Amino acid sequence: MTLLEGLLWLTLNVYHEARSEPQVGQVAVALVTLNRANQKHRPIKEIVQEPYQFSWTFQKDSYLPDDPKAFLECMKSVYIALKTEDFTNGATHYHLETVEPYWSSEFTYLDQFGSHKFYK
Repeated sequence: MTLLEGLLWLTLNVYHEARSEPQVGQVAVALVTLNRANQKHRPIKEIVQEPYQFSWTFQKDSYLPDDPKAFLECMKSVYIALKTEDFTNGATHYHLETVEPYWSSEFTYLDQFGSHKFYK
C-alpha cells in the first residue's frame, strides 16, 4: 500500500464518519483510525475496511464523496492529525453520544469530542 492510498482511506473514513463534526471531532476520528492501525500493525485501508468497524463501509452504496468542500476539510483534519500529539490518549473506539453500543462497557471511556464519545 502506498502512502497516498493510506491518506485517501484515512480521509474517506473521516469524511464518512465525521464530516459534520467540528474539526476537533474530525481529528479525533482520524487519530482513532491511526491508533488502531498502529496497535494492530496493519495498513489504514485494512483497518477501515475491517468488517463492521466503521458503519459507513457497510451502509453506503458508494465510497465516493459527494461534497468536495467537506472532503477537503476532512483532508485538512487528517493532515492535522498526522502532525499533532494524540489528544485522545490512545482511543481506539468511538460512538455517537446518542447511542449506547453493546461493546462500550468493555472499554474505558476517555473523553468526548464533538458528538462522539471516545474509548480505549
